[in-house]
Order: sequence, then C-alpha cells, then structure tokens
Amino acid sequence: MEKRMKEAIRYLGYGRNTADERTRIMIENAFTEVERASGPKSICRVFDVKQTADKMIKIGNLEIGSSSLARNLKGCTKAVIFGATLGSGVDRLIRRTSLKDMSMAVVQQACAAAILEEYCDEKQLEIGQEMEEEGLYLRPRFSPGYGDFDIHYQEPIMRMLDCAKNIGLTMTDSYMMTPTKSVTAVIGASPVKERCPVAGCEACARTDCAYRR
Repeated sequence: MEKRMKEAIRYLGYGRNTADERTRIMIENAFTEVERASGPKSICRVFDVKQTADKMIKIGNLEIGSSSLARNLKGCTKAVIFGATLGSGVDRLIRRTSLKDMSMAVVQQACAAAILEEYCDEKQLEIGQEMEEEGLYLRPRFSPGYGDFDIHYQEPIMRMLDCAKNIGLTMTDSYMMTPTKSVTAVIGASPVKERCPVAGCEACARTDCAYRR
C-alpha cells in the first residue's frame, strides 16, 4: 500500500515532498473508490521484430519510424504489443465526483493512474515469465508518445490487438483513449537478459543504458 501511496503522491505533483495527513486520507479513500469502480482488462500479442533501416522498426506488418523505439528494441527478436484498461466505471466515478468535489476528483485521477501502472506491471511480470520459458527477456514498456514514438501509432497498435472487441478500448479522432485510464505499449523481448526493472527506466539508475527510453 505504501508504494501505491507514493505513486499517487508523485502523480499529484508533490515530488519528493511528503503529503499532509488530510491528503493521505483522501488518497486512501480514493483508492478504495477507484478499485471498486475498476474492471481491469488486458490483451497482448507477440510479433517478430526487425530493424529495417536507421530509426525504422518493423513489428509484424507495422513499420514504425522512431529512433527512441529503435534504441529500446535494439537486439530484440520479438515484440509484445500490449493494451490495458481499468474500464469505463472509473471514468464515470471521476465524472460524478468532479461535479461535487473537484479536489477529490483530482486525487481519484492520480490513484487511477497508480492502479493502472501497478496492473500493467503485474501483467508484464506474467508475460515475462512466459517469455523466459522461450529464452527471451523483456525490456521496459514503451508507449506511443514517449520520445519520438509518435502518438499516431496508437491507432494501428489498437487494431493489431483488436482492442475494441477484446477489452472494450477505443480511440477518438484526436488519439485519446476511451476509457481514459488505459494504455498501449510495445515491450521488446531479447535473448540477452538486461535485468531491466518492470517499473521501467525511471526506476533504473543506469542513465548510460543503450536501451533507455
């Protein structure tokens, strides 16, 4: 619970500062409400990956131009395409709360983000255990919008996963996901074990890593 609390406090913008007791109580209550409203679902598929040219990667039939993603996937032979959502119940909860208590709605937003991240980490660990049986080791998740991995790639990734059918996740014309507490990502799988933390590059002290996002 304390790790989750720290994540929510970070999303609220406190940085390394400690939240006061009133805020911590609000966060605890928000976690309870968000968890009650959540219906988490995820989907993943594994594709061959190859670097076709400088800054160009091909995942299945999808060609992506991104030096950031190419660096992250360097040495990978497979890529896991991943999608997850907390479900529409969380959006409804936050909308209702915002009509009467905007401060609490902001806290719920932060708690929902922390819960989604935690859920994705759990799913990535499960995927990683399965991939290790094939002698492959996962890199950190890399989502459209990181670095120069354009947000427009959100749409073909969601089609590759058939997100609407499988987890009820859709996208607006402006590339916003619905439900909003959702994520898609590419996870590289390499035959070389790099000991990347599931929490991602932000949790790793190796600032000189060649795969850092």
